[in-house]
Amino acid sequence: MLFEAPNWTLDGHALILNGGGKLWRLSLADGGLAEVPLTGVPHLNNDHVLAPDRSTIFLSGEDGHIYRAPLTGGAATRITDDDGSFHFLHGISPDGGRLAYVDIEGGDFTRPGRLRTIPAAGGPARSVDVGAGHCDGPEYSPDGDWLYLNTESFSTAPGHAQLARVRTDGSGFERLAETASVDWFPHLSPDGRLASYLRFTAGTQGHPADLPVEVVLVSTNDWTTPLHTWPVFGGQGTLNVNSWSPDSQRFAFVAYPLR
Repeated sequence: MLFEAPNWTLDGHALILNGGGKLWRLSLADGGLAEVPLTGVPHLNNDHVLAPDRSTIFLSGEDGHIYRAPLTGGAATRITDDDGSFHFLHGISPDGGRLAYVDIEGGDFTRPGRLRTIPAAGGPARSVDVGAGHCDGPEYSPDGDWLYLNTESFSTAPGHAQLARVRTDGSGFERLAETASVDWFPHLSPDGRLASYLRFTAGTQGHPADLPVEVVLVSTNDWTTPLHTWPVFGGQGTLNVNSWSPDSQRFAFVAYPLR
């Protein structure tokens, strides 16, 4: 089984991962792996985030909807409406009140993803304009003022995703670094000083699996100069969600085994 997209629990004791369409908890003390038993959800993809209340997880299902469930397991509740779109969750505000996700209209993946936010309890969604290009991975900054994401709005080259941010009210949209690589999924540390992201080679379209990629660490004061890079075999699922430890000292990522 391929396990993907680790979230670090807020007590610092475990990683939450998806694998085989289910949710799993990996103990960092003894390496014990246990399924988180959920009901009322379809197979899960690798978009999931933990609520700041330490007891709730929000999940994206393969049916294109977002769900809320107890982190210890139990019955899930659907958040999104049947509005004809697919909804891919990526971020939760620091107060736990809103979710950030990517909307794919009509479930048509030839259309670009659009940035939306929605109340965590469900309700009307808001659009945040980040240009005509496809965007993905929207995630709130630790202070709740910004959404960090990757977008193709800065280039006419197919798939040339770059890192960006926008204020939650839609103002201040800006590129964080101009690179020749294809850059996805910026994740800020809880203290806001550092960020990790996933780097694909130039010309990559989307964020496919089974490729040589690099996990990159930067200071949020200088996105242009990596502090460290980790070359791995991976891609989709390596770093889809925020995986920083609560003390901002470590982060987790997935490297695929080479056969």
